[in-house]
Amino acid sequence: EDFSDIGNSKSISKNLEILVNEGILLRVARGIYYLPKIDKLMGALLPDIEQVAKAIAEREKARIVSSGLSAIQKLGLSTQVPLKAVYYTDGSPRKLKIGKTSLIFKRTTTRNLALKGPISSLVVRALKEMGQTKVIEEHIRIVIEKLKKEEKVNILHDAKLAPVWIRNIMLKTLNHDA
Repeated sequence: EDFSDIGNSKSISKNLEILVNEGILLRVARGIYYLPKIDKLMGALLPDIEQVAKAIAEREKARIVSSGLSAIQKLGLSTQVPLKAVYYTDGSPRKLKIGKTSLIFKRTTTRNLALKGPISSLVVRALKEMGQTKVIEEHIRIVIEKLKKEEKVNILHDAKLAPVWIRNIMLKTLNHDA
């Protein structure tokens, strides 16, 4: 689609195939190509998994959000980096292998994709993944600090979609500002 204004799909596909065969482009998935950055020691570097996931979602006109495990890591609630990049989607479920990393799209409900805030949505997914019994005061402190950077309207919106115990943690942020 990105090149539809410069030629027909058959000629575009052939030219992309030539560029892949010559090593100029890397084919990551059907219809997703990457111009690799070359490192002198490591050779062609793989693309950022999140960029690949966003490109696939854009191609399919689907929405995606990172999984709870990714949210835990992004918020700094854990230093472990997941070996699998899992995204929830309203598009097609699938599994891709990019280098040594698995990129997994899992189908989810509209409610899980309705969260608005970039930080507050991470908080909801991370805390859900951890579970109420495993969340300690240190986690709550970190979450409240992160949520201070979120717009209040997003916190209020996303808190309504969160389980009650997560909503209570999120609303503490608003009480701290008062």
